[in-house]
Amino acid sequence: MTVVDRSNGGEARTVRLTFPARPEYITLCRLALTGISRLRPVSEELLADLKLALTEAASNSVRHAYGEEGNGLVEIVYELHPDRLVIEVTDEGAGFQPAPAGAEPESLSEGGLGIAIIRAIADEVEIGSRADGRGSRLRFIKTLA
Repeated sequence: MTVVDRSNGGEARTVRLTFPARPEYITLCRLALTGISRLRPVSEELLADLKLALTEAASNSVRHAYGEEGNGLVEIVYELHPDRLVIEVTDEGAGFQPAPAGAEPESLSEGGLGIAIIRAIADEVEIGSRADGRGSRLRFIKTLA
């Protein structure tokens, strides 16, 4: 689906993926990213980094949002702009409190280390609640050279 981004006159292609909050579905979000990367070729190294950041973000939702039952959904929105890739991962779960940016790696929990990895890869990271106040939202942006 192609969407016109009127804020800067550029065009963005948007893909939305919704899947059950179960670990076996995380591979789907990586496959979708691989397909999207064919629209705006990026280096293999950058694609690998983006897959790692996406895996960490999706894994946080799968692991923490809905408890052990995993009865919920995770949604990923990919926006491919001419100059950047924006990825947003949301869920309707309990939410979480990430470690502050710049926290020492040895003081981070397993989930906190994932957020640190995302921050190291992405140019911008936003973490908070969804717009409707339910669940979590993690959005990261990577500038494409």
